Amino acid sequence: MIGLIISLLVGAVAGWLAGQIVQGGGFGFGPNMVLGIVGAVVAGLVLPVIGIGAGGGIIWRIITSTIGALIVLVLAGILLRRS
Repeated sequence: MIGLIISLLVGAVAGWLAGQIVQGGGFGFGPNMVLGIVGAVVAGLVLPVIGIGAGGGIIWRIITSTIGALIVLVLAGILLRRS
């Protein structure tokens, strides 16, 4: 249970960071946090496949989750612009 809470908090922080990095601020605080949590899952699946190994510690989890959140934010922005 504690691991799930930590993962949600890391994803929320990653979403906020990704929103700060993406031009225009992403979709706002709440949606960015949700996309950050999704991005954390994406990072956990995609990054090991492309050869970026899992490091240890909370900082590494935030970095990889932010990368995943950036991927999700950019893809969501592209998909929403097209529709």
